[in-house]
Amino acid sequence: MNTFGEALKLTTFGESHGAGIGGVLDGLPAGLTIDEDFIAQEMQRRQGGRNLFSTQRKEADKVQILSGVFEGKTTGTPLGFFIHNNANKSSDYANIKDIFRPGHADFTYFHKYGIRDYRGGGRSSARETSARVAAGSIAKCLLNEFGITLRSGIFSIGEIECQRIDFNFAKESEIFSLDKDKEESQKEAILRAKNSHDSIGGVALVSAINIPIGLGEPLYYKLDSAIGALMLGLNGVKAVEIGSGTKASKMQGSLHNDSIAPNGFSSNHSGGILGGISNGEEIYFKVHFKPTPSIFIPQETINIQNKKHICAIKGRHDPCIAIRGSVVCESMLALILADMLLLNATSKLENLKKIY
Repeated sequence: MNTFGEALKLTTFGESHGAGIGGVLDGLPAGLTIDEDFIAQEMQRRQGGRNLFSTQRKEADKVQILSGVFEGKTTGTPLGFFIHNNANKSSDYANIKDIFRPGHADFTYFHKYGIRDYRGGGRSSARETSARVAAGSIAKCLLNEFGITLRSGIFSIGEIECQRIDFNFAKESEIFSLDKDKEESQKEAILRAKNSHDSIGGVALVSAINIPIGLGEPLYYKLDSAIGALMLGLNGVKAVEIGSGTKASKMQGSLHNDSIAPNGFSSNHSGGILGGISNGEEIYFKVHFKPTPSIFIPQETINIQNKKHICAIKGRHDPCIAIRGSVVCESMLALILADMLLLNATSKLENLKKIY
């Protein structure tokens, strides 16, 4: 499926080495100010080619708004946008057009559809996430109207975990590291993998604060289930931990329960979500990314004739997809929360009476 959301729907289209990537965002209320400078800043955060720790493919990533905005404000009609591809090198993939790259979607796409775009993975490429960041930046324009703030950063690279969380430092870090004391060793781990023609995995931490109570639609569109589904829908994501995550399975209820007082919760093991509904506390979760499958070490594989082959990849690839992936996760959370915000508007009769 190429569409997600209920009240706020995003449909994306395009391929890694096609004319470009685009999307249609449907369900935005009329009168929302669209800050194109802010959108450009968000796109730059995801952009490659800025340092040694990401792919050297640097697209301009200029978001062209095609519809749904008039004189800087949304009209209530579908907002269409397009992002041109202008730095693709399709020739880098000529040698793998008939073979399956280990760790990629080549094998499954070919067997599902009987055809595949081998140029960078086509639709399965992480290039598609540029549309999600563009749409997420628009969703943030809506969330900003309600004082909702989103943050993200890199919690770990390989085995090197941050010991303290500083989202302000992450904004300045080349790899979005959350701990200034761990950033250098995390950088070194990335460069070691890169210089040995390999890659390394990582974990992103995503947070949202100033969240109103009541976001989430039980039973089948819970806030936490939407987060899990849509984060796992991103390329390279293998696990999502909300709140205390896997540690919860090792705790007793007396320790894991977040006691409630008149001024709020004493702790936040729940990650700001109870029964699939936001409880007003900080929403936070970790997203685990596998190592980039595109590595320059020759690997055993097969071709489309089911014959043994050696895969030797060329091109420009991220040594650690978690870094830029953290920005995409934050954008996806913005879209989820904006969708839930709009859905919650009709949860009470009194809300409808205020409108009508």
